[in-house]
Amino acid sequence: MEEYHMDYRIMDLTRERPEWIEQAAVLLHDAFHGRTESWQDLDSARREVMESLAPERISRVAVDARGKVLGWIGGMPSYRGRVWELHPLVVAVDQRRRGIGRALVEDLERILAERGARTLWLGSDDENGETSLSAADLYADIPEAIRAFRKIGGEHPCEFYFRLGFRITGVLPDANGPGKPDIFFAKRVRKGGWNF
Repeated sequence: MEEYHMDYRIMDLTRERPEWIEQAAVLLHDAFHGRTESWQDLDSARREVMESLAPERISRVAVDARGKVLGWIGGMPSYRGRVWELHPLVVAVDQRRRGIGRALVEDLERILAERGARTLWLGSDDENGETSLSAADLYADIPEAIRAFRKIGGEHPCEFYFRLGFRITGVLPDANGPGKPDIFFAKRVRKGGWNF
């Protein structure tokens, strides 16, 4: 299944496209190198891409007319397919702020809605002091810390996720070391609305 945009198309990432697998790994490594503990070498990034190709998962890439991968998104099911984790999402540095990340998320949501999913969630670490949830003892009052959440600098993608309708649904204090939480975002996947 392909989704076409003006300058690129979004397609399944498969084992039959080793050049795209390698490009997705390079994007992942380049985006997170020095920012997190994950994917600090190309081998770990390649493993992450290969794991995304498991039959139960979704792995999609935005590819330009020359066959260059501009962005990559993955999805992992849980709760018998009613809940999916967005993992990971990466867009080439020189392609950001062009709508590619939004298009990849919307493409994933469309696929999930067709499969009957109800919730899409993700974890976004703050290892670099970019939000008010970092460098704090969150256990003192986790609900209040979430209510008072704000971005305080850096490149944390929280504002991007807020624009796409995600909300903070939780936080795991000290997940990456003291004062370095993992922040959980989620949103409802809609297909024709919901009856409660």
